[in-house]
Amino acid sequence: MYRVDLNCDMGESFGIYSFGQDEELMKYITSTNIACGFHAGDPLTMRKTVKLALKYNVAIGAHPSLPDKHGFGRRRMDISAEEIYGLVLYQIGALQAFAAAEGSRIQNVKPHGALYHMANESTAIAEAIAEAAYRVDPDMYVVGQSNSRLIKAGARAGMRTLNEVFADRNYEKDGSLTPRSHEQAMIVQSKYSSERMIRMVREHKVESRTGEDIQMRADTICVHGDSPDALQHVMQLSQALTEAGIQIAHPSSQPGL
Repeated sequence: MYRVDLNCDMGESFGIYSFGQDEELMKYITSTNIACGFHAGDPLTMRKTVKLALKYNVAIGAHPSLPDKHGFGRRRMDISAEEIYGLVLYQIGALQAFAAAEGSRIQNVKPHGALYHMANESTAIAEAIAEAAYRVDPDMYVVGQSNSRLIKAGARAGMRTLNEVFADRNYEKDGSLTPRSHEQAMIVQSKYSSERMIRMVREHKVESRTGEDIQMRADTICVHGDSPDALQHVMQLSQALTEAGIQIAHPSSQPGL
């Protein structure tokens, strides 16, 4: 049987500003990436999101970012690997405290936004993130873009890894995500997105924006929680995967990952 994890970025509200449909989305996903306060989120939101994850039996993941609330963590910074190690360690530790307070633990770490892309491009940055995760808990999963430097760095550090693909994003022929500035960056048709994801899980292939087939292993599928149609997208995708005979399960219950 084919299996895949379904994840979503969450906990991105801040203070009085509410963002996303976290509780509704939790009903359809199997792991969550919770903002740790650097691009979004705050202590109360982190605690609330951890409790929601436990309520719906969703695996808890840390979603560390560059310190950039104004840019939602999507702006690059000139920052050393040593600084990134500290930033990631700090954020994982904060969320781990909230999880431990509820009698649970973090099961995965996935960098956010610009940090995610920087880890795809720089071995030093990828290794800094993997090392920080390993130092907190070597039994966690490192989540990174399929076949990326971060996935390889996590494996070298002795950690389990999850190759991630995106249900709502287009890909370039080199396997990178189409930049958000491009008009075709986002995929808004749920049916088309679901068909792409089913093919990724079964064949490890996806059609790029320009029409070429590229290899893309799918251990976990992400739908961005900040997208306006995120709930509809997740519901459609969950149904399509199930109807295609693909089991949706969080990483710790998948023996082959």
